[in-house]
Amino acid sequence: MSLVRLKIKGISYSQTQNGAYALILNEVEGDRKLPIVIGAFEAQSIAIALEKEIKPPRPLTHDLFKNFADRFDIIVKQVIIHKLVDGVFYSSIICERDKIEEIIDARTSDAIALALRFNAPIFTYKTILDKAGIFLKFSSKDKDKAKDETDDSIVVDEILQEGETVEIESGASDGYTELSIEELHKELDQAVANEDYEKAAKLRDEISKRN
Repeated sequence: MSLVRLKIKGISYSQTQNGAYALILNEVEGDRKLPIVIGAFEAQSIAIALEKEIKPPRPLTHDLFKNFADRFDIIVKQVIIHKLVDGVFYSSIICERDKIEEIIDARTSDAIALALRFNAPIFTYKTILDKAGIFLKFSSKDKDKAKDETDDSIVVDEILQEGETVEIESGASDGYTELSIEELHKELDQAVANEDYEKAAKLRDEISKRN
């Protein structure tokens, strides 16, 4: 079976379902997206890995794993999303130590959080992308903006059944649009100090829009 390389499009969150997140993966050579429902902790961990400027005061679980692996010369070579059963994705982490390759089963969210920290590529099989991949349809009011902000996190209120499209709407600002850039940076520093990484990620999004 042929492998398809994926890249991270962004992390979405629901405005109607508290604590609901989805990781949106995009095929590198194509337009299909692969939405994967993930937990709040994993969403924060992935967001922090994407936002290079956010430095947690203490290592998160995935950072600890990275430090542990570095100490014992373990390298994560790649991550493969290899199975989809009843809407649940299964993944493998391909590791190497002393030129010996090992395959470790992992939750997809954990595997991707580690792939980001090791700069490892993410793959899935073409059959999985054919089954679960979708085309995300932007609402007309955000279409032009989306072309210029393809790296921004996106907000998805609902992931529909396979084969259907997903409407994307602009996310709520949580009142951050009313703050000055200096106030945003102060709020960001405070959020990181309090280890509120969900708030920190949203603040970084707002700061990025101003730059």
